[in-house]
Amino acid sequence: MTNIRITFPSGSTEVYTAGIKVSEILKNKEFDNLNSPVVAALINNDTASLSYHVEVNSTVEPLTLEHREGMNIYRRSLCFLLAIAAKKAFPDRRLVIGHSLGRSYFYYFDGIDKLPEKYITQIRTGMTELVKRNLPITREVISYLEAVNYFKENNQPDTALLLANRNDPKIPVYRCGDFLDLAHAPLVPNTGLLNIFEIANYPPGFLLRYPSFGQPGEIQPLRENPVLFSIYREYKNWGKILNISCVGLLNEHNKEGNMKQFIQVAEALHNKKIAEIADKITSKRKGIRIVLIAGPSSSGKTTFSKKLAIQLKVCGRNPVTISLDNYFVSREQTPLDKNGNYDFEALGALDIELLNNHLIKLMNGEEIIIPVFDFHSGARKSQGEPFRLPDRALLILEGIHGLNDDLTPLIEKEKKYKIYVSALTQLNLDDHNRISTTDNRLIRRIVRDARYRGHSAITTLKMWPSVRKGEYRNIFPYQNSSDSAFNSALDYELAVLKVYAEPLLRTVKPDEKEYYEARKLLSFLNNFAPLPPNWVPTQSILREFIGGSAFKY
Repeated sequence: MTNIRITFPSGSTEVYTAGIKVSEILKNKEFDNLNSPVVAALINNDTASLSYHVEVNSTVEPLTLEHREGMNIYRRSLCFLLAIAAKKAFPDRRLVIGHSLGRSYFYYFDGIDKLPEKYITQIRTGMTELVKRNLPITREVISYLEAVNYFKENNQPDTALLLANRNDPKIPVYRCGDFLDLAHAPLVPNTGLLNIFEIANYPPGFLLRYPSFGQPGEIQPLRENPVLFSIYREYKNWGKILNISCVGLLNEHNKEGNMKQFIQVAEALHNKKIAEIADKITSKRKGIRIVLIAGPSSSGKTTFSKKLAIQLKVCGRNPVTISLDNYFVSREQTPLDKNGNYDFEALGALDIELLNNHLIKLMNGEEIIIPVFDFHSGARKSQGEPFRLPDRALLILEGIHGLNDDLTPLIEKEKKYKIYVSALTQLNLDDHNRISTTDNRLIRRIVRDARYRGHSAITTLKMWPSVRKGEYRNIFPYQNSSDSAFNSALDYELAVLKVYAEPLLRTVKPDEKEYYEARKLLSFLNNFAPLPPNWVPTQSILREFIGGSAFKY
């Protein structure tokens, strides 16, 4: 028998027989004092279920609910548990995942516009019973034809269709009893671990509520998000009309040669929505003087701002953009974060008093001197640029604090129009697995950073947790205060981004801590049939990330 050496997080090593299960390795005394249940493991920095057989020398790190990826695994496993309970309770109904809503996933049953309360009770009871039974969840492989036939026969057409873009002889699945689902990523080893969840009625469907990262033992109160929910519903209905609501249908559309027209329709929808926002702004012609635009990283804010400016000109306004970057305070006045580093994303990093003074003067028809900030020296240059608003002017300010009224405290609410921009894809991966908005934006950023900033994929992946932290602090708390929201996602974009992202992600090697994230994104992109980038219109928001835009940045 062959022996392998296992290295633990402490640096100590043990010798085991090749083929040993992860669950057996984790019985080592090294892991006796973990504060949270183990849901999976990192094997050479790649995620693996506890039933995985380790064949080579490896580093092994347990994943608990205190690790962000551990919490992701918990959420996916809850979705698996819900699918089992729904199948048992309503074998003739098709359960479909919709989208995220705070710390929840929205679900609905196909063909039911209003879910009876008894359905909610039956699902909740079924999930609770499965947890009590502590059933094993095991990963296995079945033949391609067996997988396709199973999903067709069990009313999961989107899952069966997803396999049409694959030709693997063996398909990995997770099994619990007689229920199977595609194995997109590791799940917990048994249903008994999934005891923290809530099921809540949310017409026309219901919510699966889960704990948040950092607080794995409790469910936080639901924070309503009517703005984003309405956008999701609108785009989901649009996807149904065009018959492209999942990746399998997108791939079928591609195979049939219909994608050029679909791209034109998707881009036309973007332009229509931007025109509608411009109409809303100009319908309040006498009141609105400033348009504030904010959104998370890689949401396409910059291109949206430029396209909105065009539509505002069509409406007879004269939009003018002011860069908030020129209103940074000097380096020594910049707030520090908890680690003692400069916090350039804090609201206090901007000279709020000067900004508001300038905005008021501009709206009163006065001339100002716009400061010019030198990022190399960390201070303003001695000379600024004189500026006065032209006739019929409308000021546009784009930045992470745009929706926070503390950015413009001296400007009356009636004079401001706030817009939230994010990429809220309506596509599902299959019946029970959604496409993460966060993953969509991360792929956009990896491609953009490589093309425009000279950053490798690993550099972007290392920065991403800090970026996300800033979004939760500075952007997401204010999204419901917006007057309009714009969905910058394009249903075809991941098929284009795949062309650029895959070679970048393959440069991330197993010795990097972020390797599991790169592998997860590669596995996700493998579901998409590629599209030629030259099919993307030059004024598309997607061009902000892949290059070739008609706009200057």
